[in-house]
Amino acid sequence: MKPMNIGLLGLGTVGAGTYTVLSRNAEEITRRAGRPIRIVVVAEKNLVRANEIVKGTCRVVDDAFAVVNDPEVDVVIELIGGYGVARELVLKAIANGKHVVTANKALLAMHGNEIFAEAQKKGVMVAFEAAVAGGIPIIKAVREGLSANRIEWIAGIINGTTNFILSEMREKGLSFDSVLKEAQRLGYAEADPTFDIEGVDAGHKITILSSIAFGIPMQFDKAYVEGISKLDGKDIRYAEEMGYRIKLLGITKRSNAGVELRVHPTLIPAKRLIANVEGAMNAVVVQGDAVGPTLYYGKGAGAEPTASAVIADLVDVTRLHTADPEHRVPHLAFQPDQMVDLPILPIAEVQSCYYLRLRVQDEPGVLADITRVLADEKISIDAVIQKEPGEGEKEADLILLTHLISEKWMNGAISKLEKLPVVVGKVTRIRMEELGK
Repeated sequence: MKPMNIGLLGLGTVGAGTYTVLSRNAEEITRRAGRPIRIVVVAEKNLVRANEIVKGTCRVVDDAFAVVNDPEVDVVIELIGGYGVARELVLKAIANGKHVVTANKALLAMHGNEIFAEAQKKGVMVAFEAAVAGGIPIIKAVREGLSANRIEWIAGIINGTTNFILSEMREKGLSFDSVLKEAQRLGYAEADPTFDIEGVDAGHKITILSSIAFGIPMQFDKAYVEGISKLDGKDIRYAEEMGYRIKLLGITKRSNAGVELRVHPTLIPAKRLIANVEGAMNAVVVQGDAVGPTLYYGKGAGAEPTASAVIADLVDVTRLHTADPEHRVPHLAFQPDQMVDLPILPIAEVQSCYYLRLRVQDEPGVLADITRVLADEKISIDAVIQKEPGEGEKEADLILLTHLISEKWMNGAISKLEKLPVVVGKVTRIRMEELGK
């Protein structure tokens, strides 16, 4: 049987992992795919390093466009990252009739609609299991395994860097800045960690999952994205005392009004399995109407976990290479002519429960003033805890948990609370999700 010839773009951490796993497990992979899968050419700027890795087993070039234009190549693996030259390379590969496997969540979240449309025209596949949650097969689970279900919501810890930081802050009582430095030292965080800590990376991933879950176009530009850089360690402690953990979640939900698409720090009951996912691990909960909640857990990054997903895509492409394009699994789960353009709800229209922390004067009548404002805004309080002021202090922390309310009403209430003479400084607001019953 003629091998499937692969052109690999990028031999960084994931590229090297893909080469290693594909070589090590070649026999097993061939038995599953039905034909050998072999890398015939690698594009990498650092030719010395690339040749040290491949050891003469394939050609090495420093021009990625030479790979996507190579007539010998059947499938292009794009592991360069970003959405500038990567977009050009992927579109050129598709135009040349080549299948594409990518781990590039930013590319798909920003340009997926264009890429999938071009792939559909050319009758080629674009596979992207590795783009979300590394080695966890969450794309296949939502797109295929749960295809009998009407997906109701998805909530996931889909960025290992931020989960590591939050876990360390909770377990060791350290500040955000000190844990970030440790994460950078250990290699969990980049030198410029902005995409991770500000929620952009998770935003790209939940955009992809939302599209597959609900059959809607990629709409990252409409996602609400909030990171963890302003999170205070005392809120993590207070949440723990009240039976909650704080996690950075990517959340997408379908309602009669539209689709919620958001990333932000979230209080989750500590009894939920996902609340106990620690360190750099990832986990995704998918709620289907027939199956109920399902949980997917594992390593969301790293050379070989991500390579596992890349190679799984290669096996799928190899199996379906000769299939009628009309009978392949659709890129975004739904048939292209059955996609719907549901509105993405602005965050002001989203309903949530809230954790509020106020710094207040330690004097009689404070709680009455605050509850009066919330009552005027029709906000119902679920729990109240007032912390004792420190020795010699005249101010104390007041913690409120609310019932479900629209964000726009909460915004109005917070604005009024901050104007009260008894409230010192800004109100800290963190959204809460039950994620089950």
